[in-house]
Amino acid sequence: MNANEPAVLSEAERKQVDDRPDTAFYDQPRLVTHADEGFLARLTDLYAAELDAGDRVLDAMGSWVSHLPDESYSRVVGHGMNEAELARNDRLDEWVVRDLNADQTLPFDDGAFDAVLCALSVQYLQYPGAVVAEFGRVLAPGGVLVVSVSNRMFPTKAVRAWREASPADRVALVESYVDAAGRFADTRTVRERPAHDPFDAVVATRAARER
Repeated sequence: MNANEPAVLSEAERKQVDDRPDTAFYDQPRLVTHADEGFLARLTDLYAAELDAGDRVLDAMGSWVSHLPDESYSRVVGHGMNEAELARNDRLDEWVVRDLNADQTLPFDDGAFDAVLCALSVQYLQYPGAVVAEFGRVLAPGGVLVVSVSNRMFPTKAVRAWREASPADRVALVESYVDAAGRFADTRTVRERPAHDPFDAVVATRAARER
């Protein structure tokens, strides 16, 4: 646990049904997606609207597909829990494997990225305040964080607060993570229903200066 974590979840709220280390759960590739095709197409459109050509992109808590549009970015770095999954992702220039529930830091310089993307994975964070603050640290001033959520998950690894929340309350949880991080000047939520999966994404822009 990060001693400097903004208080967001209680000890009870961060509990997982499967309390083995996450490294044991993710030791084998899991080539799945937590959303339907309509959701993923809408997510790609959102990325196209929020990112610029030449951006430096961190695909955090990612896997074998990044859902990025057909655009040229100067650097796309993947972070995830399974190296074989990340190696299959043809949009990544490089990647790093790290368990953010065990270590809430990222091996990147301050301001290293113009965009941090966290697709369909935030439900697994036990210390979300610290992790989202770290996302803010590695973002350049004016950079953007996009966190997308769906109603699907690995339920034994999602934290209790997420499992017991309604879809609307899950979006509010993500908004609370961003607020607690204290590094973002503007936050907005996109909510749609493109197919069968409700589409929800929280978009936060880092302040030009620290608050």
